[in-house]
Amino acid sequence: MPAIKVENLGKSYLVGHNAAQSERYTALRDVIARNAKSLARKTRDMLHGRAIIQGDEVEEFWALKDVSFEIKQGDRVGIIGRNGAGKSTLLKILSRITEPTTGRITINGRVASLLEVGTGFHPELTGRENIFLNGAILGMSRKEIQGKFDEIVDFAEVEKFLDTPVKRYSSGMYVRLAFAVAAHLEPEILVVDEVLAVGDAQFQKKCLGKMEDVSKQGRTVLFVSHNMPAIKALCENAILLDNGVCKNIGKAVEIIENYLTINTLLSSSTLIYRKDRKGNGEILLTGFEVRDALNREIETIQAGSRVNFIVKYKKNEIKITSNANLEIGVHGKLDENLFHLSTDITGKTLRLNSENGEIVCSIESLDLQPGVYSMNFFLTVNGDIVDWIQNAATFEVTPSDFFRTGRLPPLEQGPFLVRHQWFVSK
Repeated sequence: MPAIKVENLGKSYLVGHNAAQSERYTALRDVIARNAKSLARKTRDMLHGRAIIQGDEVEEFWALKDVSFEIKQGDRVGIIGRNGAGKSTLLKILSRITEPTTGRITINGRVASLLEVGTGFHPELTGRENIFLNGAILGMSRKEIQGKFDEIVDFAEVEKFLDTPVKRYSSGMYVRLAFAVAAHLEPEILVVDEVLAVGDAQFQKKCLGKMEDVSKQGRTVLFVSHNMPAIKALCENAILLDNGVCKNIGKAVEIIENYLTINTLLSSSTLIYRKDRKGNGEILLTGFEVRDALNREIETIQAGSRVNFIVKYKKNEIKITSNANLEIGVHGKLDENLFHLSTDITGKTLRLNSENGEIVCSIESLDLQPGVYSMNFFLTVNGDIVDWIQNAATFEVTPSDFFRTGRLPPLEQGPFLVRHQWFVSK
């Protein structure tokens, strides 16, 4: 008997739009007609008990569409996809927080969910009271909860604050206690979203270990994360979602490679057209180029060579922008963090004078193994996020005679090349 069976699952939302905002000039008669039409629609919705959607025009948006899969008991399954792919919507439906629009779900066993900071907690109750409340929701007796109580408190490391209302907890304390409760109260199915990113690195490692222990006990784990190494380490299988559609299901390693290939293809398009960006949009990052030491554009980089990363931008206002900071995160094949480039770290702030321009990051020697690497771009001005694009661009490193021996270390030994010498001391 499968732990979870999903058949033709779909979830739609109605989204309102104001047509007037896209028009530069609007006649009075158009405004009156549009408002009358909107009022009539809202009245019909209210009389039929439907949600009232703000806006002149209503569009149906499918967050999930025709999603089907089956998960066996004891499986560790990662759910991956870009922002807006439908991952969180799927987990909310599986956790019975949101009702599906179409399709059928069969779940065998109790489900404990950790979807966002505060899920399942009452802010006015203390940590101690919330432990017992969550256990009761899962159908456990008070005696059963007391038997697990000390383990939960020890794992969460919040003993000093047990009798403090959780609304006064920091986000890290909240997540530690919420995860400890979800993992220790012995649900048959444990559902965990990206919320673990709130915790520190040591706690994240601790959580991954606990989820592995849970699965070894024959319980099922569903894990959503953008951290591909964590998905690979924890999960045997994975589900790839894209724009609400299930694109692929299979072994985690294969699905991760499929996902990163899709992102590589997306990142090759001009940045100006990317819709999955965050920030206030005052400045947009519009393109990326790689140039050699002579400022010539190149398609590939020889390992160990000097290189310039060129990030192009466009400002919405002509005025001078001071105190700009650009950060570039470089990632490997499994989306693992390799290194970070930042104007702030080097004590440099950018002054952007022109409406269109280029920001240059010069690297003396790019000591990377041959392969394709991805990049995230993060632009701030005076601490405010202006433009943030994940998987914004890629670059390729090709082999070179780095050690002047015609040889390079095996790729599986790591992504970096390190210049070194050997000798025997007397």
